[in-house]
Amino acid sequence: MAKLTENAFRDVNIAFANELSLISDKLGIDVWELIEPANKHPRVNILQSGPGVGGHCIAVDPWFIVSTTPEEARLIRTAREVNDAKPAWVVEQVRKAVELHPGAVVACLGLAFKADIEDLREAPSIAIVQTLAKELTDAKVIAVEPHVDALPKSLAGRGVDLMGLDEALEQADVVVLLVDHTVFKNLDRTRLADHVVIDTKGLWR
Repeated sequence: MAKLTENAFRDVNIAFANELSLISDKLGIDVWELIEPANKHPRVNILQSGPGVGGHCIAVDPWFIVSTTPEEARLIRTAREVNDAKPAWVVEQVRKAVELHPGAVVACLGLAFKADIEDLREAPSIAIVQTLAKELTDAKVIAVEPHVDALPKSLAGRGVDLMGLDEALEQADVVVLLVDHTVFKNLDRTRLADHVVIDTKGLWR
């Protein structure tokens, strides 16, 4: 139960950041510029928002608590729902960008569930790329994941191409940052100048 509690606590805190990003977008506020001064308070430590929550622990363990005590675990359930809904919000941002660029090439940077690893389990980026490939019929979807050599089975045969970063940037009209890998963090920002950029991690702000 202690491990479940630990992961549920982390999930709730991530959900606050993700919900704050939705509120900020609605109000035309940069969520990362909002979080930075708020975190100057010594008892405040708001996490960074992202495209969702992945991994085999945080995205899964809270549901064990919810299923055991559904009437009591209302906050934990809501946090899960907030985090589970974030990929759909990211897809909508990409859809809006593609509508302004018919026939666009969309490069999705990162498939792993967190930075600098090859583990793709429960990664929200996978769900995002799947949905984009299925729904954006007039666009081409590229995936860039420097820590794997092949697409996972869940993306194979769905019209998604796995490419290196350089090749993807040469082709892309829209760049969607999904994972804050170091190789993406170190990217020369001038290479993004001619692209529509959707940075879900605040890496390039």
